[in-house]
Amino acid sequence: MSLPRIAIVGRPNVGKSSILNRLARRRVSIVDPTPGVTRDRVSVVLDIEPPKKTPKGTESRIAEVFDTGGWGVYVVEGEHIDDAGKDLRELTEEIEFQIKEAMGKSDLIMYVVDAQSGITPLDQTVAEMLRRAGVGDKILVVANKVDSRTWEPHGHEAAALGLGEAICVSSVSGHGIKYLTDRMWEKLEGISGERAEDPDMKLAMIGKRNAGKSSLTNALAGENRVIVSEIAGTTRDSVDVQFEIDGRSFTAIDTAGVRKQKSFADDIEFYAYRRMLQSIRRADVTLLLIDATDRISQVDKKLAMELQRQFKPTVIVVNKWDLVDDNVTPEDYLDYITKELRGLDYAPIVFVSAIEGKGINDAVSMAFNLKSQALHRETTGKLNAVIKEILKERGPSSRLGTVAKLLYVSQIATNPPTIAMVVNDPSMFEGQYERYLMNRLRERLPFSEIPIRLLFTKRRRKSLHDLKHGPKESTISTQTRSNPSPGQADDGSTTPS
Repeated sequence: MSLPRIAIVGRPNVGKSSILNRLARRRVSIVDPTPGVTRDRVSVVLDIEPPKKTPKGTESRIAEVFDTGGWGVYVVEGEHIDDAGKDLRELTEEIEFQIKEAMGKSDLIMYVVDAQSGITPLDQTVAEMLRRAGVGDKILVVANKVDSRTWEPHGHEAAALGLGEAICVSSVSGHGIKYLTDRMWEKLEGISGERAEDPDMKLAMIGKRNAGKSSLTNALAGENRVIVSEIAGTTRDSVDVQFEIDGRSFTAIDTAGVRKQKSFADDIEFYAYRRMLQSIRRADVTLLLIDATDRISQVDKKLAMELQRQFKPTVIVVNKWDLVDDNVTPEDYLDYITKELRGLDYAPIVFVSAIEGKGINDAVSMAFNLKSQALHRETTGKLNAVIKEILKERGPSSRLGTVAKLLYVSQIATNPPTIAMVVNDPSMFEGQYERYLMNRLRERLPFSEIPIRLLFTKRRRKSLHDLKHGPKESTISTQTRSNPSPGQADDGSTTPS
């Protein structure tokens, strides 16, 4: 059973995204004064609490709320030529299509106006469109930016649009938001729905600009769920879309395309980049999309480093394979991509064409396989036997002639598989030998296509104080080793440069 749907519509810069974020109590949509920041349908599932006047024990109502782009976004005053010289007004038709799709499939429409700027001709245009659509019975008119009671008379001017009395709110201060949610709860009466179960997998799709992430999302959805355009940087927010294939559900996260940080045109692009990093963190598996018609770029390499830094299971998806010259074989491209994307040589590679819909199910199936590998927990006995065997075949060398000794090993976590090893000298396992050890572990354990985290700890003798009172945390020395990630920033994330 699907959830009731609520669409937030209105002209640009009335605060639609701010209202969504206020209702969700977190930053879902990017908010910026620039017209046209939101372009796709960005959604969030809300638990709408009942009004205080309802009897005790009354349940909340669940709904999926969609933020949409501003109507007529690129015909208003402001910049409409991007940094590459592309006319962004070409996106108007696609943005308005997404708005109409959200409205047509919604049980309730929140029509937002700006109380401080007053009713504009574009507000009247949107109101007329809503009247023609015959959806007046499911409209809530919301006058935003009513930051104090002195602005309420201006907010009530929206009643002149003929769509009902306006609800005065402030997405900044929260004024009137509770009354708004009460009205939403009342409007949803009789519209049944229940929260869907958590998906089996969260799948983030990342890549540089125009690699085909949105095309891949639409191919999975079987509809134009997100805007696809030759204009680079069309997707701004990270858009979650629910899917089910062969009885397995998953959430695909379409993220903003990335380019070098020094080329960022504005703050919006920086916010979009940070949302992309957040999407990687919350995903179980990532699809790193590579444009087969272009050379591997520095941005591709930086994204590969970020995935290694976060120990994220990754499927390398080579898109637009249908456009590659027939003389180039998959084997040739495999050799090329392995040399260029160093450090991800263990990641599986799938060749797809998002436009033709070829290879997409294979990529999703591979992603489910990687998640299974990441969730596997190996027994301590098997780990001890395997690592002792590897050390016997080739142990780390020491200039002082010290022999490396394994005292204890155990897998202490999954996703990523984290293996803790107590050894006599952790420094002997650093660098080259660690990489050798991880390669051998992938050969002998069911972690052949995913990253592994190794923790090396030196055995510490217990003092009399420890025996009586237990060890102090500050005296435990643990060294964490991971795949090298040059370009790592001070905050722990990598940035394109």
